[in-house]
Amino acid sequence: MDHDNDPKVEVAPIQSNGVLRGFLIVGRWPEDTVEWTQVLLLAVRMAAVPHMLPHGSTVFRVLEEVPAHAPEHSVGLVLAEGQFAGAHPLRPGQFADPLPAGLAVLHPPSSTLASLPEYETASGCLLLPGLPHLGLAHRAAWIEADRRGTVTRLAAVEGIDPDNDVDTAALSLLLAS
Repeated sequence: MDHDNDPKVEVAPIQSNGVLRGFLIVGRWPEDTVEWTQVLLLAVRMAAVPHMLPHGSTVFRVLEEVPAHAPEHSVGLVLAEGQFAGAHPLRPGQFADPLPAGLAVLHPPSSTLASLPEYETASGCLLLPGLPHLGLAHRAAWIEADRRGTVTRLAAVEGIDPDNDVDTAALSLLLAS
């Protein structure tokens, strides 16, 4: 897609007490899997910073809402919701109403088995659920990167079977519960 004349997708991290709480999306929503992958890359780079995800792997929800005092042209949020297990576990049915446009999971370096051991990387997965029975395929992206921006793994796929990857399977189960 040609986005030269469109407003840019801008992403601002949201922190509280040095912990990553989410991202504010400004300008416009990412329109395709490639643009969402660019957002995920920024998120994974943030997750690679020490202590940004102190409670381990964290699930984030895409929300089409903005805070009351958000900057002009804000379009939505990607907010931390909790962990699969541990100090801040997710609740059954947490993503049922409203169903989010996407879910992501970020894994800090301590929870990432680096594909290149010489790099201390964080990793992440984004699932954009489709409606396969209506011809809208599931889309996903996976990234592994360090805090300096070195990318050791990047994949973006349309038409995935969520059961073929542990992260997409877990995220799809959260959406279905």
